[in-house]
Amino acid sequence: MARISGRFSWLPLRRWFNGRRPDGDGRGELRKGSPKPSSRRLHLPASGRSVAGQMFLLQVLIVVLLIVAAVATLLLQSRSDRFQGARDRSLAAAEAFAHSPGLVETMRGPNPSAVLQPLTEAARKRGGVDFLVVMNRSGIRYTHPKPGEIGKHFVGTIKPSLAGKVTIESVHGPLGREVQAVVPVMDAHGKVVGMVSSGLKVRRVSSAIDRQLPVVLGAGAAALALTTAGTGLATRRLRRQTHGLGPAEMTRMYEHHDAVLHAVREGVLIVDADGQVLLANDEARRLLGLAPDVEGQLVTSLGLAPRTAELLVSGREVTDEVLPVGDRLLAVNNRPTDSRGGPPGSVATLRDSTELLALTGKAEAAQSRLRLLYEASVAIGTTLDVPRTAEELTQVAVTWFADYATVDLAEPVLSGEEPPAGSYAEAPELRRVALAGLRDDHPLYRAGELHKYAEPTPMATGFVSGQSVLVPDLRTADNWRAQDPERFQQVLNHGCRSLITVPLQARGVLLGVANFWRSRENTPFEEGDLSLAEEMAARAAVCIDNARRFTREHAVAVTLQHSLLPRGLPEQNALDIAHRYLPARTGVGGDWFDVIPLPGARIALVVGDVVGHGLHAAATMGRLRTAVQNFSTLDLPPDELLSFLDELVNRIDQEATAANDEATVAGATCLYAIYDPSTGRCGLARAGHLPPALVRPDGTVEMLSLPAGPPLGVGGLPFEAMDVHLPEGSSLVLYTDGLVEDRNHDIESGMQNLATALAHSGRTPDDTCEAVLGALLPDRQRDDIALLVARTHLLDPERIATWEVPSDPAAVGEARANVTRQLALWGLEETAFTTELILSELITNAILYATGPIRVRLLHDRTLICEVSDTSSTSPYLRYAAVEDEGGRGLFLVSQLAQHWGTRYTPEGKIIWAEQTLP
Repeated sequence: MARISGRFSWLPLRRWFNGRRPDGDGRGELRKGSPKPSSRRLHLPASGRSVAGQMFLLQVLIVVLLIVAAVATLLLQSRSDRFQGARDRSLAAAEAFAHSPGLVETMRGPNPSAVLQPLTEAARKRGGVDFLVVMNRSGIRYTHPKPGEIGKHFVGTIKPSLAGKVTIESVHGPLGREVQAVVPVMDAHGKVVGMVSSGLKVRRVSSAIDRQLPVVLGAGAAALALTTAGTGLATRRLRRQTHGLGPAEMTRMYEHHDAVLHAVREGVLIVDADGQVLLANDEARRLLGLAPDVEGQLVTSLGLAPRTAELLVSGREVTDEVLPVGDRLLAVNNRPTDSRGGPPGSVATLRDSTELLALTGKAEAAQSRLRLLYEASVAIGTTLDVPRTAEELTQVAVTWFADYATVDLAEPVLSGEEPPAGSYAEAPELRRVALAGLRDDHPLYRAGELHKYAEPTPMATGFVSGQSVLVPDLRTADNWRAQDPERFQQVLNHGCRSLITVPLQARGVLLGVANFWRSRENTPFEEGDLSLAEEMAARAAVCIDNARRFTREHAVAVTLQHSLLPRGLPEQNALDIAHRYLPARTGVGGDWFDVIPLPGARIALVVGDVVGHGLHAAATMGRLRTAVQNFSTLDLPPDELLSFLDELVNRIDQEATAANDEATVAGATCLYAIYDPSTGRCGLARAGHLPPALVRPDGTVEMLSLPAGPPLGVGGLPFEAMDVHLPEGSSLVLYTDGLVEDRNHDIESGMQNLATALAHSGRTPDDTCEAVLGALLPDRQRDDIALLVARTHLLDPERIATWEVPSDPAAVGEARANVTRQLALWGLEETAFTTELILSELITNAILYATGPIRVRLLHDRTLICEVSDTSSTSPYLRYAAVEDEGGRGLFLVSQLAQHWGTRYTPEGKIIWAEQTLP
């Protein structure tokens, strides 16, 4: 009914003043003798206050602006075209004369001015320019329209023309303000011998523009006159269409107005200045209880309440004032009718706010419920952690729904196990996982307590039946007392009065129970609250079940991962080793490390990282670790071992692709190092892995510039190894990217932080690991971390013996004697006989089947190691000799006497070694 108080709000009153009185059907007729409405009142002049007048002024202003803009644009365009034409004409004249035949020879002649002056004047007149000047390289004029200017310096810029370029500019010259072009004159060799300048006077161009100005202004004035006349006609037509309504149109407008007025669901009551009712629509009669013939009666005689009657006749402005009328509450708006020149009086609109209040309460309740469900959907399930998800449910409930909230879960849920499916005969033992409330001095079970609900309690009933239970008033719930009468009384004394218990179930499995409490300061729970609690609990149950399943999968992956990692470190004397392995909190990865003993008291150190997370990455890590151990038995150099490993990863990828396995291996990185304590040398190679750090005995740290090979699985590129000498007491630090890479910083910053944490002397490997993790471990670890710290030792030179053996069978005896004497010096006489047999067989094989020098080396470490090296690349193999065979029993004898034996290849040949345990 906003239109009632608008433009036509005075029309029903106008019927009274024009002699027309509405009858029962809303129609009216003119009283006898009443004058007819004058049509002149409908024709308002097109003054500035009228719409037509304002439209006329606005259109005239727009037309004037457009014409002024058009005239200015034409003038500016004409001026620009004129000046551009002057530049073009000047350039054309100068270009034509500069390239005329014989000009260069004339300029180089004895008197160029005498020859060129008449030629330039003739060319100037034919070209329509004001001047045509020829000058030498120094700018001295040879010609000019004013002979007195010949021999003087040219006014303008000639430096670009000396470089072979054309210059167009505006200058103040001998003829006044000029637009001129300067063109270089070049000989046959492209050398600039002079210049030609041509141009026009600016006032000549401006005079042409001034001649066009009257035409342009006249056209603009004519356009203004025409458009003003057209605008006047359109304004006159608009005024006529707005105010020239006939009797039929006015009657139709009144009929439509009355139909809308009486059909609208809002009461309208019009009162004149004397307090008489001029109009009351059907809704106003219904709300105020008025009679059908109320028009013409005084408001004070209608039997309304004094406050209501006073407001209707006061004429003051009122907005949404609530008045009691019978059993209703009416919202009243009152406005005077003479504020815009209408007749004196007032119009009041009435709305029944009783129904609106009921609808508003329902809307607010629905809105509050939607807000609570939205908050629950956002706040519950932010992590894959079972206790944290339960805490989020209680926090949301206490904030929006209840005074206290608790969550109890079965023990298998907390460990990630699957709870038993199906129904329960009785409630199992539950552990309180989360509790939130308004106060901390409550008597409810605390978080972490294990308890079992008795059968009659609402919690046990809800858990066994799988249905929610509402207890509006705990004081009347006798079944609650069976659990713990003393605690029950404490709960009541604390103020808890109402309870909703909802079982937490997902995928048909009961996980636990959620309890919501309200105290006496709050309204008790109702049936509508029960469905809301069930929706919150259903959301939380799904999130808890997802967290439980993640916990189980994470535990399985961690178990698998730890089973594939080294269980312990091998015993050896070359290195003091400490290691740390920290799986990611959100999912295990494929990081691994290994320490592998090699022949000759050497040690291999391995650190690797499989791309990805989860069970697949952990299983692939186990395959690669096993492959590295197998390849290490071949005693390969680091770069060759990585090549074999790269081929293996390629085959794994091909198998996964052929099987359409989505969890394909995207690649892996690896760092492989071999340390020899007899020489202090360490050979390293890496496949896409981060470089190792070397901590020298004085505490200085160096990130080894090890050649970076491609990650495993890329294929096609070779790997490159590097040998480094490690002083005794230095530490080699191998690690994975989870230690140095984080969302807060990049790898470069992480490696700088690592170097800072390592810069310390005298620390043990264990101390180094603790210091590094304390400095670099992120707050929320998102990737696995593998850290391996190895402090080097050198084998005592007194425990190394080396001999050169001639390639002569007679030298075997001398070699046995040397070995016996050396073993006696080491106090190993008990091993002399066995060692002599082993060396005799190995040296004899080298003399018979190899070439070049033969070298024998004994190493006294945790075991006794015998090595025989030669220059042959042919390796002997173990076999069973037949009865009639004359040979083939030597290596069999060595394998029986030695604990281990084997062959490794060197750039010079091979080494056959045998290892014996010491007594």
